[in-house]
Amino acid sequence: METFHKQVVLITGCSSGGIGNALARAFAARNCLVVATARSISSMADLNNGDDVYFLQELDVLSDQNVQEVVTDVIDKFGRIDILVNNAGVQCIGPLAEVPLSSVEHTFNTNVYGPMRLIQAVVPHMASRKKGKIVNTGSVTVLGPGPWAGVYTASKSALHALTDTLRLELKPLGIDVINVVPGAVRSNIGNSAVAGYSKMPEWKLYKQYEGVIKERAYFSQGPKAITSEEFANKTATVILKEDPPAWFSFGPYSTIMAIVYHLPIFIKDFLLKMAMKC
Repeated sequence: METFHKQVVLITGCSSGGIGNALARAFAARNCLVVATARSISSMADLNNGDDVYFLQELDVLSDQNVQEVVTDVIDKFGRIDILVNNAGVQCIGPLAEVPLSSVEHTFNTNVYGPMRLIQAVVPHMASRKKGKIVNTGSVTVLGPGPWAGVYTASKSALHALTDTLRLELKPLGIDVINVVPGAVRSNIGNSAVAGYSKMPEWKLYKQYEGVIKERAYFSQGPKAITSEEFANKTATVILKEDPPAWFSFGPYSTIMAIVYHLPIFIKDFLLKMAMKC
């Protein structure tokens, strides 16, 4: 198998039905060698089609040891990691005053510390080659934080801030950092959010909002949402450019949320309260 001329792309969170899975296919279609990872191989079974551009690897982004082992294995096997795509993430739905702190910690551990584990593991290797790309998957909700998804939005806000700093710190080492910001993209995140929501306690102060809080889990999965394949194809093309942009956002709500970000706070609050029925 000839891999010398193929870019090696390590992607986290590649379970079937998600953006990471679609990204694995998109990069493979562009002649990249894709190392697709998830917590279990079985969750990526649809990628196991015998095509040598896919290499499936179990990876738990919550484990320092597992992250180091996987990165070392990939470098040993293929000689390099050209692109790291931090895509693995979890939703967290509920009012901030009542969400269990254990859920807050898990969300940040996955969405913030997970990417940082991968970044700290691959940067020494990329720096030694003076070449590499790190892609962090953010969220348009950061541009207009609203009710019921405050924990998730805060974790993605932290990731956005880290990405901005990394872009400046890693550029002298020859490493590009790209913030990919999906709009409304149809994926399994809605189902996953509802599954996580089912483990939440019964709300006390917000009992009357039970219905709209649960609806928030599916907010980005409506009829206007684009497919994960469409998003992945656009994203892969942009990332593979010789000089990729620092920020790439695509999908419904991308433009409107960018506008909302610059509105006066009282107008922003009004619009978000209406949208989230608060």
